[in-house]
Amino acid sequence: MTTDEITTDIRRAHAGLPRLDAMLRIARATTVRTRYFTRPLSAPTLAGNALVAERNKVAYEDALALAIEAGRRALETARLRPGDVDALVTSHTTSWTVPSLDVHLVGALGLRPDVRRHPMGTVGCAGGAQGLVRARQDIVAHPGANVLVVTAECLSAATYNHEDSSLESMVYKVLFGDGAAGTVVTGDPAWAGPSFILDDTFEYVLPDSSERYRGRLNGSGLHFDSTRAATASFNDCLPALRAWLRPDERPIDFAVVHPGGPRILDDTAAGLGLHGDALRHARESLAANGNLGGSAVLDVLSRTFAGAPAAGATGLIMGFGPGFVLAAARGHWSS
Repeated sequence: MTTDEITTDIRRAHAGLPRLDAMLRIARATTVRTRYFTRPLSAPTLAGNALVAERNKVAYEDALALAIEAGRRALETARLRPGDVDALVTSHTTSWTVPSLDVHLVGALGLRPDVRRHPMGTVGCAGGAQGLVRARQDIVAHPGANVLVVTAECLSAATYNHEDSSLESMVYKVLFGDGAAGTVVTGDPAWAGPSFILDDTFEYVLPDSSERYRGRLNGSGLHFDSTRAATASFNDCLPALRAWLRPDERPIDFAVVHPGGPRILDDTAAGLGLHGDALRHARESLAANGNLGGSAVLDVLSRTFAGAPAAGATGLIMGFGPGFVLAAARGHWSS
């Protein structure tokens, strides 16, 4: 879906809404050019009036199909058989489903019945980075383990809802896309080639931030809301992040950052002293895919592999999620 297609549909559904032109100008400032939806705009779960039950069903079915494909590709890339996987980390937020991705992926991918499962259900956009944190923790506890991380979100069915007419909702209609991602974290790589070596991890919940980004469920579906303070959240976390990173002692050479929007990328670059095109992969991902939720940072990581940093370069992987949480992994590049 192009941004022009999205804004045309918004004008159709909200003709006569006061300040609509100004809202759409702000929405276009997200810099997103295209994003992918699992269903066309004509589907009842997008531009129509489908209720929560149908939206929930579509959001999970589509996310699961994407997750299965992402998991298969990740195992192929890592040269692993399904039986080689010792632990599975999943992240999925955009529909209520029991059981969720972890249980369904065990069967769909042919994983061992005794695989360790780490399902995450409400971490949203932090899911990719949080998944890497959980994977490293599993390997520390079980040296040599192979951990498959899979994230999947169908944000269109969950948040593209014309019941919402606030400025924030217009931005999110333009910003979000659907997608899934998979990667393998292991203590004993089976592949020959570059790797990001995870040396340390960090988790942080910004105090009193539960209202900044939040989900809201009603009869028409899941809605995503935020407050004015939300855009300042990364800067509010910066003192704690810098205390962990100690960038003055060990500068960051490259960063794999969740592309939540231009503001958070600008604040990250300024706060960590990143210059030039240090966040180009995140900006390219945002323009091409929009915000993919938890999968977005893994897309940025994939782009980083395609344009590999120098051997030994110090890197940071970082994601953010609601209310405002931060998950990060520091490491170095191996060629």
